[in-house]
Amino acid sequence: MNEERKIVVEEVEAVNAPPRARVEDVESPGAKLERKRDYLDGFLQQKPQDVAPDQPGGSIYDGVIAALKDIFDPEIPVNIYDLGLIYGVDVDPEGGVVVTMTLTTPHCPVAESMPGEVELRVGAVPGVRDAEVNLVWDPAWDPAKMSDEARLELGML
Repeated sequence: MNEERKIVVEEVEAVNAPPRARVEDVESPGAKLERKRDYLDGFLQQKPQDVAPDQPGGSIYDGVIAALKDIFDPEIPVNIYDLGLIYGVDVDPEGGVVVTMTLTTPHCPVAESMPGEVELRVGAVPGVRDAEVNLVWDPAWDPAKMSDEARLELGML
């Protein structure tokens, strides 16, 4: 079992340099950026396909969210959606919308008028048959419910 191993060494005078890589059609940085921009623009503008109007991404649902983002708290310069006052938006296939929301406090000066304004604005969205607003106090609102955009606007981020 004593097998002898030998290492063969070959000495060479010179080695041919490997061929250099050549790029014939180099894309200019400007062209590359334009190609990426076209791709991103198309990607970002793309809408989900076959989304029912009453589902997130659908026309009625997104219209309701946009309407809610147009309503601002009179004491805080942030819309009620980003403020975290909207707990839920339910849209049925026939266009009935139920918004579940709260206010910053039960003693809020707009406690009587805000739900009515939400109902009117949501009811004006194209495709909405009727709107209902459920005002709830549980769970209570707290600043943790605000979006990052709202925190930034209020200097809390």
